[in-house]
Amino acid sequence: MFKVWSERQIIPDCLPLLEGFAEPVGPGSADPDNFLKALPGADCVLAGGIRYNGSLMDQAPDLLVISRMGIGYENVIVDEATKRGIAVTFTPDGPTISTAEHAVSLIFAVAKDLKKSSDGLINNRQPDYYGRHSAVELLDSVIGLVGLGRIGSHVAGIMQAVGCHVVAFDPYIAKQHADVLGVELADSLESLLTHSDIVSLHMPLNDQTRHIVCTETLSQMKQGSILVNVSRGGLVDEAALLNSLDSGHLRGAGLDVTDPEPAPEDNPLLYRNDVIVTPHVGSASYAGKRRILSSAIDNLKLALNAEQPQHLLNPDVWPRFLERLKSAS
Repeated sequence: MFKVWSERQIIPDCLPLLEGFAEPVGPGSADPDNFLKALPGADCVLAGGIRYNGSLMDQAPDLLVISRMGIGYENVIVDEATKRGIAVTFTPDGPTISTAEHAVSLIFAVAKDLKKSSDGLINNRQPDYYGRHSAVELLDSVIGLVGLGRIGSHVAGIMQAVGCHVVAFDPYIAKQHADVLGVELADSLESLLTHSDIVSLHMPLNDQTRHIVCTETLSQMKQGSILVNVSRGGLVDEAALLNSLDSGHLRGAGLDVTDPEPAPEDNPLLYRNDVIVTPHVGSASYAGKRRILSSAIDNLKLALNAEQPQHLLNPDVWPRFLERLKSAS
């Protein structure tokens, strides 16, 4: 029986999926003072958000599989896993629906001034709330999606139903895919930014995309526009975002991700009534959690049964992985 370590408690609905091939150890959250206590005995990991570097992998010498729960995997140093014969998988389909819905929720919340209105009722009681409230009507607005993958595509469908015109910039997406969705492809990021009333980020974080939202790109956005980010906090230069909000150039922002995470208590974005910040919970509906976790367990089952998973991030490791798996069996 293989031993699987997880960062968080495995939700009850998914425990039966482990029966017959693996037993849970840990999880890390069960012992917050010694988070990695049970990791050394693990054969595989259901990985969340902590950083899986070579040093951490070496704490579990029998580790065969790191099954990342989610679409992003920048916290797993895949090359270090490959050196050690460890297979790394991820679950790109799991977070799609819940994260897309969260992005749309942030779009509506900022456009309708929900935080400002709620805070005013609690902390700034003045007459004529109706007269002072000034929300944005989204019908006929231009929604610019930076990234038209799984999540961005789902956001596009929802916002089209609202009556928005959807434009996307994604150099990796074929025009045919955009045409099927009824989405206009922008020929450059600048073109998208200058024409969009709302800009929503749906892209991975890497060396090329870090701080893609910066002073220069924020200045290219329309006066009074809205920024939404449910991808990775490192995409946005938060100091530049604050300056743009302070100047009145941006109307507001909705952020499910920050850099670092969780946002420290002294982060000024938390205390603005034109910004809504949530703690990276976009995919954390029960259905979303179950879909992500069950997909991650499926990846474990396939790998440990010597069947190559579809979402294997380091296929070059497979021959060596099979050797290690045979030795462990």
